[in-house]
Amino acid sequence: MNKPSALPEFQRYQLAFTAHIRDPQAHPRPAGVEARRMKIYNELLYNNVEGFLLACFPVLRQVLGARKWAKLVRAFFSTHRSHTPYFRQIPDEFVQFLQNEWTPPEGYPPFTLALAHYEWIELVLSVSNRSLERAVDATGDLLDGVPLLNPVLANLRYDWPVQRIAPRRKILPAETYLLVFRDQDDQVQFSEINAFTARLLTLLEPAMLTGLAALETIAAESRHPDPALVVQAGGTLLDDLRARGAILGACGT
Repeated sequence: MNKPSALPEFQRYQLAFTAHIRDPQAHPRPAGVEARRMKIYNELLYNNVEGFLLACFPVLRQVLGARKWAKLVRAFFSTHRSHTPYFRQIPDEFVQFLQNEWTPPEGYPPFTLALAHYEWIELVLSVSNRSLERAVDATGDLLDGVPLLNPVLANLRYDWPVQRIAPRRKILPAETYLLVFRDQDDQVQFSEINAFTARLLTLLEPAMLTGLAALETIAAESRHPDPALVVQAGGTLLDDLRARGAILGACGT
């Protein structure tokens, strides 16, 4: 990359202009630009970005409060370099920023990233265009056949009960498993699940194992004294997941 001093004058001006928009406190206003006009640019661009974030992360905004939220959005706006031109993907970039670039300052809750990811996943699934690439038998046998998961599904694990986080509510860390999927009415459904269900979904996700094989694997991993009981309980669970729309059926011919 060329050094700023080696760039043409108009490019140096552009860099100074955008640097000031990103962080007016750290970069002076370019010479020759009226302060009132520059303020309009600053507020317009920042407010646009914040607006897209507010639409996706309302709980995070409430939990952090106005001051901490504004500092976080400014840090994202001033330092992150997005890899997409699409406004609707700004929340994706924000989560990447939190995961890879942001070091939480003192006073920010330790669950900030987890809560942001939890709120973000609803947007991801609501706009997903993933579909099954295999034939599915909606009434097929889920034990002897290969269960096919809803392609618009997330099997999540957090160190915090993110679904219970709210302003002024004390939250303690706790291993939490959540199943999130888009149902046939295009509504995103959230439900808390246990480690058994999470492991079963992980085994079924590649669509390589029969339901019976997946349940026998879990029984062996857990060294359960009665594997038949695991299979019986798991069969009931498979039927329930199908009824709710998390499993669409068994692999068809």
